[in-house]
Amino acid sequence: MAVEASAQSAAKTAWSPSTATVDPRRLPDMADLMARLHFAPGDGRIWLDDQRMLLIHSSAMGVLRRELIEGLGMERARGLLTRMGYNSGAHDAELARKLRPHASLHDMFVVGPQLHALEGIVQVEPVSLEMDIERGKYRGEFIWRGSSEVEEHVRIYGIGADAACWMQIGYASGYTSVFLGRPVLFREVECRACGHVQCRILGLPVEEWEDAEQDMRYLQAEPFSRGLSATTRQPAGEVANTDAAAMFGDGDIVGVSSGFNAVCHMLRCVADTDATVLFLGESGVGKEVFARTLHRISPRAARPFVAVNCAAIPETLVEAELFGVEKGAYTGASASREGRFERADGGTLFLDEVGTLSLTSQGKLLRALQEGEIERVGDRRTRRVDVRVVAATNLDLKSEVRAGRFREDLYFRLNVFPVRVPPLRERREDIPVLMNHFLRKFSLRHKREVTGFTARAIDALLSYELPGNIRELENMIERGVILARRGGAIDVGQLFTSGEHWDSPTFGLNLDGNVAAGGRLDAGPEAAGAERLRRIAGRIEKLLGGEAPGEGVSLDEIGAELESTLLQNAIARSRGNLSAAARLLGITRSRLVYRLNQRGAGTGTPA
Repeated sequence: MAVEASAQSAAKTAWSPSTATVDPRRLPDMADLMARLHFAPGDGRIWLDDQRMLLIHSSAMGVLRRELIEGLGMERARGLLTRMGYNSGAHDAELARKLRPHASLHDMFVVGPQLHALEGIVQVEPVSLEMDIERGKYRGEFIWRGSSEVEEHVRIYGIGADAACWMQIGYASGYTSVFLGRPVLFREVECRACGHVQCRILGLPVEEWEDAEQDMRYLQAEPFSRGLSATTRQPAGEVANTDAAAMFGDGDIVGVSSGFNAVCHMLRCVADTDATVLFLGESGVGKEVFARTLHRISPRAARPFVAVNCAAIPETLVEAELFGVEKGAYTGASASREGRFERADGGTLFLDEVGTLSLTSQGKLLRALQEGEIERVGDRRTRRVDVRVVAATNLDLKSEVRAGRFREDLYFRLNVFPVRVPPLRERREDIPVLMNHFLRKFSLRHKREVTGFTARAIDALLSYELPGNIRELENMIERGVILARRGGAIDVGQLFTSGEHWDSPTFGLNLDGNVAAGGRLDAGPEAAGAERLRRIAGRIEKLLGGEAPGEGVSLDEIGAELESTLLQNAIARSRGNLSAAARLLGITRSRLVYRLNQRGAGTGTPA
């Protein structure tokens, strides 16, 4: 795609009068960011806050780029590097909210461009920057100077017709999407690899680009996934209707994280086979949606997809439900009826929560899988069925086998091609994509005009552990759409209405456009640590005043309790990352582990 053509296709955006416009050339000092960069040569590590970094040769990245292009082809290599950049930008966006929590919205946002420069990637010069978080509006234009990526590309391939800052475009898209809580797509409208004097990029929300599909395909690991968005641009003035709502079907899978893309790669590898697939993962991670996608991209797509919730079938009816029943087989069987295996003949049978089946039912299922034959209840003849079995469970079947609750032979029959679907807390880059997906889905379904999320709501959702995974996030967004005022944004109070707690500072926008820090909804172990420190401080005060610190309390005990409390508080603040906790305390990681073991306060955390 030629860069000039890309520039002409930029959407004409109608900005809300409430859009925050700032002076993009005023950049805050980078001293606060530089102070977060730590070199620990003794440990062989470099840290940017609590994230491990690497210092590698730019020429080595050039070699990697060349090997990828020659081994995978230009399109696939570009997609891989773009997704790498997206991941990096998403992690830096999480840092931005922590590094400048009290700064203005502009100063907080430009943490990303400044980190890009600090990391040695490129010098970023803002041209224009307009954003309104609550209304989901954004328009950012930046100039890149001294791009390390384009220098290596030009050195190897020379001047060409296509833009070459693939990782950097991914970084800008990932950073802005996570920061705003809504998918934003950047496009390079000028590039030195095309002969321009400098590189220039333009970023808009995905739905505001007229031809976003051209660039979004590089963020989709597989063509059957929807990447950043499940919909295309809706023409201005078009009224939402049921046809538009149909875009958000149960078969739509959106995501850009490495965990999501890994599952998509696995699906592509196994899709054209008849191998049994076993989806593993916590409740709510989307196992059934992936199973439906597997069926949709398989040669069996034209045949039935039959889903069975094994946990919902009474034990006495399992055989009849799976294999069918003949008329008169038992009291009440007034007609012959097909079972799920027969209904799925030629297609796919999805056995959800297969780990809940009783041992008796497991034995009957095993025979059907081994022989490819079923026998209806009350029948004397067998019927052959051509069914691909896909199963799912949130249990650890190996542990169930060891405990004697699951048959070992059935486990090995189902575990032909296991696919682990990671929980949402391990793929946080997908949260803004899913937030936008569900916001649009439920706004259409419930006919509500909701503009987006407040900054506080975005921060809370990105900080919350989401134990219910995608299912919980979906329910929270639907709840927010219903409770939000018409024409307004979803706030944190409209999401967390069932006693949920998240362990992160929150913030919101005040009238002058600054970001004001809020309190904690749940301070967790840090609050307990603070309370212990106050208690110890009271005892020390008594000692300094010549009083006894308390009955049966010695100076050695006070010192031990103080040290133990400080250690545990640092670990809590670092969320279990021992290396980060050691840096907070100004000691080495090995020294921290030694002190923990000495105090009998080991965490068992390998971080």
